[in-house]
Amino acid sequence: MNCDKCKNEAVYSRKYSGENLCSRCFSNSILRKTAKTISKYNMIKNNELVCMAVSGGKDSLVLLDILHKMSSNHNFRLKAITVDEGIPGYRDEALEIAKNFCSKLNIEHKVYSYKDLFNLTLEESLQLRQNEKMSSCSICGTFRRRAIDHAADDINSDVIATAHNLDDTVQSFFINLLSGDTNRIGWMNPDTSANSLRKIKPFCEIYESEIVFYAFTNEIPFQSEPCPHMNEGIRTEIREFLNSLENNHVGIKNNFYKSILKISQIVKNSNYKQKRICPSCGNECTGKICSVCDLVLKLKESKT
Repeated sequence: MNCDKCKNEAVYSRKYSGENLCSRCFSNSILRKTAKTISKYNMIKNNELVCMAVSGGKDSLVLLDILHKMSSNHNFRLKAITVDEGIPGYRDEALEIAKNFCSKLNIEHKVYSYKDLFNLTLEESLQLRQNEKMSSCSICGTFRRRAIDHAADDINSDVIATAHNLDDTVQSFFINLLSGDTNRIGWMNPDTSANSLRKIKPFCEIYESEIVFYAFTNEIPFQSEPCPHMNEGIRTEIREFLNSLENNHVGIKNNFYKSILKISQIVKNSNYKQKRICPSCGNECTGKICSVCDLVLKLKESKT
């Protein structure tokens, strides 16, 4: 089977488009699609410094590789940061992979830990929670978002890039829907150009399976060991459900994604909340205090 673009041997069959591609043409297609998404949503502007959040997993390292390639002929700068949650026996490997890959690409890299920022590791937080209704993913996600915001401010970046892909977006929609957190659905539009703190997701229109293949065909090392807490939530079950649907109905995740964008805009317009300044830490929030300060307060109350 030959590549549809260059007639070299094809190594990847893109079911939703019917294309057969060689390694080089497949990789170029991912780069072009990422660049198109960045341009469509005006994600990166002229001469901006991009703070790339790198976990050491496949998605973030592939995005770092692609942004690095783009930065050579586009006018923007790139620095990488990694958040250390403090998960024994898990995060160390990822930190080493991220450090080595950034060094290979000659990209400045800094690490920020929960312990330094919140005086709590994730494991310490889990010991303090009152019950498992407060899931590890919820605690970690709240701390992670603030840690990334802090890192971006610390390195004086203009925009934060994360490697959330199309699958992540569809899964998050279902999680928010099933948990009754409909307000979050209004935050899922990839166009953040009007936000005071811009967070971009250049992979938002790319399937997770294609990011995996890009990593393998370009020999990008990444942490394959899953987070030890990943099965506490329902994301794994939703991922398996959606993958099953995609296998039987090719392109259905892409259709879901397009519908989510329309729904997100409607929810955003109908649930507008005035932002205020958190009296505890000075960050923006929509409640009396921000989610991070609220979480730390609850954990400390549990301790006493």
